[in-house]
Amino acid sequence: MNNFTFHVSTDIRFGKERLGELPDVLNTFGKNVLLVYGGGSIKKNGLYDTIMAQLTANHNKVTELSGVDPNPRIETVGEGAQLCRDNHIDVILAVGGGSVIDCSKVIAGAACSELAPWDLVLNRSYQGPAIPLVTILTLAATGSEMNRGAVISNLTTKQKLGVHGPHFLPQVSFLDPTTTFSVSRYQTAAGSADIMSHLIENYFSATPQTDVQDGVAEGLLKAVIKNLPIALDTPDDYDARANLMWASTLALNGLTGSGKGGAWSCHPMEHELSAFYDITHGVGLAILTPRWMLHVLNEETAPKLARFAREVFGVQESVPEMAARMGIQKLYDFFASCGIPMTLPEVGIKDDQHFEEMAKQAVAFSSISKQAYVPLSVDDVIAIYQDAQTPSNYL
Repeated sequence: MNNFTFHVSTDIRFGKERLGELPDVLNTFGKNVLLVYGGGSIKKNGLYDTIMAQLTANHNKVTELSGVDPNPRIETVGEGAQLCRDNHIDVILAVGGGSVIDCSKVIAGAACSELAPWDLVLNRSYQGPAIPLVTILTLAATGSEMNRGAVISNLTTKQKLGVHGPHFLPQVSFLDPTTTFSVSRYQTAAGSADIMSHLIENYFSATPQTDVQDGVAEGLLKAVIKNLPIALDTPDDYDARANLMWASTLALNGLTGSGKGGAWSCHPMEHELSAFYDITHGVGLAILTPRWMLHVLNEETAPKLARFAREVFGVQESVPEMAARMGIQKLYDFFASCGIPMTLPEVGIKDDQHFEEMAKQAVAFSSISKQAYVPLSVDDVIAIYQDAQTPSNYL
C-alpha cells in the first residue's frame, strides 16, 4: 500500500429534516448567498420553497444562478463567477446533484482567481482560494458532496476535463435521502452506475495488498446492487435511497482510493463521449465498463477480475478467466436489468466518425496510456468504443 494523507473535513448532515440547520450553517460564512441549481426540479418538488423560506427568515441576500446543465458548461462557470464578484458573495449554496456541485466548485475558485475560467480548468489543479461552498444533495451519483474534484465541459472545444483544488471541498453537505424520492428511474439508475464506476475504477489498481480499500469497495458495490432495484420499484423507500446516497459519498471521498496508485480507465473514455455527444455520464460509464473489463482480461488480470466476480456477484467458478467472464456478464446484465441502455446507438451514437479523435483526446488528457491498471493506447480505446456499438455476451 502506498503512503497517503486522508483528510476530508466536510461536515456531513445526513438524514431527514436536517434543513432547519441551514441558516446557522450559512451564518458561519456570511449573509450574501449565491444559490445554484439546475433545471428546476427543486421547484417542482418543493425543495426550493423550503430553502427560500429559511433564507428569507434568516435575512440572507440571495442571488440565483439556475439552469446548470447535466454536463456543466464553462459558460455557466463564468456567469456564476461574475455574479459572485458583482454581489460580494460570502457563500455558495449548491442544490442538486454532482453537476450543480461541480459547477459551483469551479465558480467558487474562478470568482477568486485572475485566470479565465477555462484556463483554470486546463491547469487541472487549482491551488488558490475559493468562496466557501455548502451543498444540498438531490441525486446519489458523483460523490462531489465530499471531495475536491469537479468536471466541466467546453462544447466549443469538445473537451470535458476534471480539475481539483484543496478549497473546492464543500464545507457542509446536507444529505437527506427524501430529496431523492422524486428522481426518475433513468437518473436513479444512471447515478448508481456512476457510483459503481467510481468504486470499480479504484478497485482495479496495480497497487498490491490493499485489502481494506478493496473490501470496503466490495461492500459498497453490493449495497448498490441490493438497493438500486428496490429504489427503482419503490422510489420512496427511505432505506434504499439512504444506502445509495451514503454509498455515493463514500465511493469518491478518498476512502477506497487512498493508498492506491495508477490512473482511472473508463472515465477518460466516457468524458469524450459526453464532450462530443452530451450523453448522460453514468450511462456512458455503464456502457464502457464491461467492455473495458473484457478488453483488459488476460492471464495477469484474471485473478483480480475473478475476485470481483466472486466477492461482488457471488460467482462460484474456480477457474479465474471463466469466473472473470461470468462477473463481467453479471455486471452487464445488472445494468441492463435496471433499464440502462447498454450500446452506443441506444444513446444516439450511431457511427464511429469521432472515435479516433475521441480516443486521441482520452489518451492526451489523462495518463491511461502509462499508469492505468492496464495501459491503453489510442487503438485500445477505439476498440472499446467499437465493441460498445453492439450488444455483448462475455461467456
